[in-house]
Amino acid sequence: MNLSKPIALAAALSMSSVALAGGTHGDSHGHGSAIGEPGKASEASRTITVELYDNYYEPESIEVRAGETVRFVVENKGNLVHEFNIGTPSMHEAHQEEMMMMVEHGVIQGGKLNHHMMEMDMGNGHTMKHDDPNSVLLEPGKSQEIIWKFSNEGNIEFACNVPGHYQAGMYGEIQFM
Repeated sequence: MNLSKPIALAAALSMSSVALAGGTHGDSHGHGSAIGEPGKASEASRTITVELYDNYYEPESIEVRAGETVRFVVENKGNLVHEFNIGTPSMHEAHQEEMMMMVEHGVIQGGKLNHHMMEMDMGNGHTMKHDDPNSVLLEPGKSQEIIWKFSNEGNIEFACNVPGHYQAGMYGEIQFM
């Protein structure tokens, strides 16, 4: 019996304040779909700063208009790696499995990322590089921007899909005005 997966899962869940995130590992991120599409900075109607703390976001919810392009400035104020990912609940559920793989392969290491491991081929032609336009993965003290156009109204949320983080409450609703 291979105990490494249950041990990795238990370790990740017990460190629910530890955030870990993924990269180009499939297309569960859904850019170009019902959640919207990458936007152009010149079309952003406003800037929203989102602060990532260990297991919560500030703000906890965001209001947007259908068709609006928003510039998100995402800042990790926590002590662990965290993700800001725009998607549907089912997209987040699928992405959590990919993020667990990042933990199991040593890409996510508590408060840091193994950038070298993110570039390695994981055997299926995919890397663990986290470069989808609707998502950022940040080490503590780092910040990054996402420009996103909310094309249609829908059941959309933002979340951290590092193992245990979503379950600990690290997600928020995107509400349409």
